[in-house]
Amino acid sequence: MPQALYTDWKNVYVRPPNAQERMRGEPAVTQFGRMCAKLGIAIIAASSPQAKGRVERAHGTHQDRLVKKLRLAGIANYDQANVYLDEHYLAEHNRRYAHAAAVPADYHRRRPTARQLDEVFWLEEERVISEDWVVRYQNRLLQLERPSRPRVATKSRVLVRENQIGELAIHYRDHRLVFRERKAASTERSEGRGPALPPRPHPRNPNLAFRHRIIRGEEIDISK
Repeated sequence: MPQALYTDWKNVYVRPPNAQERMRGEPAVTQFGRMCAKLGIAIIAASSPQAKGRVERAHGTHQDRLVKKLRLAGIANYDQANVYLDEHYLAEHNRRYAHAAAVPADYHRRRPTARQLDEVFWLEEERVISEDWVVRYQNRLLQLERPSRPRVATKSRVLVRENQIGELAIHYRDHRLVFRERKAASTERSEGRGPALPPRPHPRNPNLAFRHRIIRGEEIDISK
């Protein structure tokens, strides 16, 4: 595992702080940057025009050459692509473009275990608990179970995490909270109504149609 990555200033690597981060004095961190920090990998963003050009040329080579080679090899999923990278593409690319290091020593660190990597590779977003202990995330309602341990007050900030397979977790400080996903109120109401009644001829004018519904056991004409 490398000690540092040399990147350009794309927002996936580094970004300027937003207004809230400036007010709180917090550093701006991307999802990729946070994962690298947990792995102990520093991000070095290119500053000079020469360095930026070097990074952009490398990206252009991979985005053009690698995509075409994957298509020619008939590769259509991540597992096949990773095997192709290890067994074919990287060796050929390094043979053509690599330069000898100024110092021959290998400064790579030991690779983390699969369990450690699974714990790092989560998307994380901060959310606020509503008055009814609901956390909203990506148009989904996550109902916290009460009483939670530890006890969490409404309006508290929690961390919602999502991994590659779509599993969700809610953390408050160092504790993982228990929750269940609930449907939106409009969805629950529509599912509880049952199928809509078909229109039928108007009792006084057969050319008109009206929809009716049952309210407290009475048939109500809503075409008037």
